Amino acid sequence: MTIRRRLREHPAGPPAAAVRPTSGGVGRDTSDAAESASDALRRFDDDFLTRRRRVGGLSLGAMASLGVVAAYQMGLIRHVAEPPVSLFDADRVDASGEAYQYLKTPDAALGLASYAATLVLAGTRADRTPEQIPMLSLLLGAKVAADALGGLYLTLEQGTKHRRFCSWCLTSTILSVAMVPQVVPEVRAAWQSLRRR
Repeated sequence: MTIRRRLREHPAGPPAAAVRPTSGGVGRDTSDAAESASDALRRFDDDFLTRRRRVGGLSLGAMASLGVVAAYQMGLIRHVAEPPVSLFDADRVDASGEAYQYLKTPDAALGLASYAATLVLAGTRADRTPEQIPMLSLLLGAKVAADALGGLYLTLEQGTKHRRFCSWCLTSTILSVAMVPQVVPEVRAAWQSLRRR
């Protein structure tokens, strides 16, 4: 069952059914469920959708911030610009061995993959309510909480080991923490739905 939502004042793009291809062509097929998800995210609104969009935007912001760090850690750039404050030294913090410890790869690359997963979850089945897909809503909440805790842990690690911080990493952590209140209402609704079953 698909829920009814109000049309956004300025929807993004046309209804998915209006641009459905008329020929078979090569590639993916469409479905009513896929078109419903497309329309929900781009054209309709309610409190949960607004919050899902915020999680998506914050995830993209965190990815942009970590992208700079990943470029440095991969050797694509030679220096990470920082504010002129002695507390910040991304070059030092992000070159350290512990930043390459997991999978022996740059931790910013792992962070990018993690935020990409959060973005995917935020967009998945947005045409459904938390009551209809409670487990997905709980999974999104758990993933957002894990992102925030992971960012806070890395911040603590930088502060205790290096006595310096990467401002780009701090930005991604702040954005992660900002996601938490966005998912709380959806997680609450999903949990209450499960308890009623």
